[in-house]
Order: sequence, then C-alpha cells, then structure tokens
Amino acid sequence: MSLLFKPFSLGERQLANRIAMAPLTRSRNPDGVPNDLNALYYSQRADAGLIVTEGTVISPSAQGFLFNPGLYTPQQVEGWRKVTDAVHAKRGTIFTQLWHVGRVSHVSIQPGGIQPVSATGQTAKDTKAWGYTADGTPGAVDVSEPRALTTGEVYGVIADFAEAAANAMQAGFDGVELHGANGYLIEQFLNPAVNDRTDEFRGNTLESRTRFALAAIDAVAARIGAQRTAIRLSPYGGLGDMAAYPELEDTYLYLADELSRRNIAYVHLMDQSTRGSSATPSDFLEKFRRRFTGVLILAGGMTRARAEDLIADRLIDIAAFGEPFIANPDLVARLENDWPLATSIRSLHYGGGAEGYTDYPAYDGRAAA
Repeated sequence: MSLLFKPFSLGERQLANRIAMAPLTRSRNPDGVPNDLNALYYSQRADAGLIVTEGTVISPSAQGFLFNPGLYTPQQVEGWRKVTDAVHAKRGTIFTQLWHVGRVSHVSIQPGGIQPVSATGQTAKDTKAWGYTADGTPGAVDVSEPRALTTGEVYGVIADFAEAAANAMQAGFDGVELHGANGYLIEQFLNPAVNDRTDEFRGNTLESRTRFALAAIDAVAARIGAQRTAIRLSPYGGLGDMAAYPELEDTYLYLADELSRRNIAYVHLMDQSTRGSSATPSDFLEKFRRRFTGVLILAGGMTRARAEDLIADRLIDIAAFGEPFIANPDLVARLENDWPLATSIRSLHYGGGAEGYTDYPAYDGRAAA
C-alpha cells in the first residue's frame, strides 16, 4: 500500500492516513457561530487523516470576509463543539485555523466601521476583501486603508491568539494552526516590504520581523501545549500584495530553525503557484526540510502522484488537498481507488446554505459530474 494511505503519528494522535483537508473558506455562518450544517460538512470529510478547518477569526477586528465563524464568544465555542463531536464520532482528527487578516479587510465589516489594523499603514494594492458594497449587498470590495497597531496592541493581538486557542480546546479541537500565510497579519509582519515599523517588531532585521509570529506561537503553546500548536506559511506567495524581498529564503529558514526548537505539532507550507503567485524554487522545500525537523505538510495543486513522490522522498510527511475536498467528501477513497473526481461549482464556494456545501455525493460507480 502507498505510504499516503497508511496511518501516521502526529504527536500523540494516530492519523488514519497522510492526507489532510486544507483550510477552505466557505462563509456559511452569517452570525459567526458554527452550526449543524458545518458539523455535517466536516463529518462527511472525516476520512481525511487530518482536517484543518476554514480560517476562524480570533476577534471581531480580525475579520476580513463576511459570514466566517469565530472563536471568541461562548456561543462560538458551543457551535464548534458540534463540529468536533461529529468529526470525532467518525474517529477523525481536527485542528482549527486561527485567523487574523490584518489589512486585508474593509471598514464595512469592522466593528463600528473602524479601520483595519496591521503591522503597517500601507494599503494592500490590488487586493479584495468580501464585505458590503456601496449598495449594501455582500460582494468583493477593495481593502480599506489600515492603521498600524501600536506596540501595546500587538501584544494584545498575541493574547487574542492565545485566548482563541484556549477556546478551541474548550470546543474539543485536537489542536490549532495559526494562519501565517496568504498575506494576512502574521505575514504582514514577516515581510519587510510591508513591515515599516520602528519598534521591536520592525521589519528590517531577521529577529524583529519574525518576532510577532514566534511570540504568537509561544503564547499559544504556553496555553495549550506545543504539540497542539501549528502554523501555516506561504513562502514565495504573493497574495495580499506581498512583494518578494532579498531576505525571503533566510527569513523562512530562520523560522524553520526556531519552530524546530519549539517542537510544535507541524508546519503547513502552501505553494501558491496554482493561485497566480511565483512558483516555490525547487530546492527550497529540500532546504526547509533539512532545517525543520518536525512534521511537514504541503498544500497547493496536490495530486496523488505528487503526494506519493514527495512522501516517498521524505520531503513531506502529510499532503494537503484543498478544493478537491469540496466536491469529493470521500476524496480519500477516490484517491486510493483511482476513482474519478467530481468538480465543484465555484459560484457556490462562498456563502449560501447546503447547496454546493453538503450536497455533493460520494462516488457511486458512475462518471464524476
């Protein structure tokens, strides 16, 4: 049997296979509270060795897209408990992704219409949030001008990550993944082309620009344990107006060293080349693998063949699949048996109800839709 389908130990957890369901924003929670529909959706996909939920905002001002769930109120904790109970009933493992979008937001979805906050006051160019348009209807909107967090507020956001992680444990999650990818807040600190601060979190030195990410990891690990703490990163990604910079490789390899020392659950890398960004250099994954000694997950344009090759070559431990899980709740079985994959309806990816969410069927022996 391929290693992809064999059990794998993630800390003290035994995963059924080496396939992860990557985070997928679905925007099915107008009140920000997970519900029975979310529980059904995730339980349908619980054959994945590891599920990482959609981005889950850590505070009201962390929001960048309408109708996403949070983890900062008792009602949200209770709602997520429905999800984790449903996944655990099928012997699945589930982490939640903790999310602060930073400057990738719009005043229409900020509490009281305040400015989004970030590492910087620079507005992200050619970047959209999903908020309320001029006529009051939901839709894509240009991100608003952000306000740079004060130093004290930076520590407040770090505390928000830790509190959301503690809430995740109350909700029954097996762990949390900090969203440090795709141009959101953590990456806004990491990137010196964006981070123009002058305090201890400034972008002009390796140690200072990584300080926020590592402080958030440390705060979360102190609350819930390092083996329940993980992070997602997107080296060479360009989403959210993240410009390339000369120290990019050094920055992420330094993070690899520091995260290894912390013995966290895993690092989840995303290759954004399938989303229009530059391809990750072929040798970068090898370099990162040598420097990070823990469990490594890779997402981005994943196929069975690619996953098997990367695992066989010991470049990664777990392969993450994103969009294929939307229309294929039984993706693991389809991959293992070489059954055809169904194609999702992209117009139904965000918002709405059960249609395009929980109504995709398992494979029945006929050609995929």
